[in-house]
Amino acid sequence: MNFLAHIYLSFGDTEITIGNFIADSIRGNKYQHLPKRVQQGIVLHREIDTFTDSHPIPRKSSKRLHKNYSHYSRVIVDIFYDHFLAKNWSRYSEVPLTLFVEEFYDLLENNYEILPEGIKRMMPYMISDNWIFNYSKIEGIGKVLNGMNRRTQNKSKMNFAILDLEEHYSEFESEFTNFFDELITFSKQKYSSLK
Repeated sequence: MNFLAHIYLSFGDTEITIGNFIADSIRGNKYQHLPKRVQQGIVLHREIDTFTDSHPIPRKSSKRLHKNYSHYSRVIVDIFYDHFLAKNWSRYSEVPLTLFVEEFYDLLENNYEILPEGIKRMMPYMISDNWIFNYSKIEGIGKVLNGMNRRTQNKSKMNFAILDLEEHYSEFESEFTNFFDELITFSKQKYSSLK
């Protein structure tokens, strides 16, 4: 899953949210200097990724893209699924997406000193371009995919995946909806076990 899903699946727990968000920037067990709940957020993130990577529904979504994008197809699916979460936000949260995202940006700024360097470099762009809120729009997803393609020196061709999203929109959305309910249940169980 991508940024929005990981933040959402932290269930409003601020330190868990930070860990869940920064986990991809942390290699191995190089997080023992962080507060305990932030460490637990990193563990939760990894559990969510393992569940997602082994689940047949995201694999089905990924398979649809594999011919054109090879091993990048899973990353693309993560981005697509964040789009559907943002687009259908009111189904999953009573807090408006604009407020949810603003509060998350505030949380990052208030905990800036413990963030990994890569996150610190990315943060100004994320906040000024409001990446997470803009996942709700097709244009926002297009910008994310363009940025990802640039980071691979145009090798991934991920910028073209917006066409796949538009062509198979209802299939991807249905797969996301069916999968995400299961992921929420799984994540709640893992979150409860962290306490």
